[in-house]
Amino acid sequence: MLRVALASFLAFLSLALLPAEAHARLQCVAYARQIGEVQLSGNGRDWWGNAAGVYARGARPQAGAVLAFKASGAMPYGHVAVVKKVVDDRHILIDHANWSAPGLIERGVEVVDISPAGDWSQVRVWYGKTRALGLRPSPTFGFIYPGAAPSGTPVTVTASAEPALRAANG
Repeated sequence: MLRVALASFLAFLSLALLPAEAHARLQCVAYARQIGEVQLSGNGRDWWGNAAGVYARGARPQAGAVLAFKASGAMPYGHVAVVKKVVDDRHILIDHANWSAPGLIERGVEVVDISPAGDWSQVRVWYGKTRALGLRPSPTFGFIYPGAAPSGTPVTVTASAEPALRAANG
């Protein structure tokens, strides 16, 4: 009985001493919905498909758009981030959560398009632990733009996302 009480006390004490942000473990999806105008559900990897017919999508960055990352070995649930600023054709700044550390919110993070075609299908993202751009290329679907997709207008799909969408739709 004493052992259980002591273990319970130590567990409570360790939780009480953790910073508030460690309790929250804010995920990228919740954060993107909180700060952005694109309101979708599902994991980050699902947002591109879930945006079809609801939001316009494309391969050009725009402030306020969501950059949707594909699932990969390092990111099995994908990732989403809100574009804060377009610097030039190959550089943007994003706000996102849960990239450099669990639950960590990062603002004004550099992202570089490293795709050969300049279509933002492969990017490198600034990584807080190394204080530099990440070494691993991250695959993306493209950008989801705020505001409803125009009714009766085909939604733009980047060429790099089409095979993944066909595979997902069977």
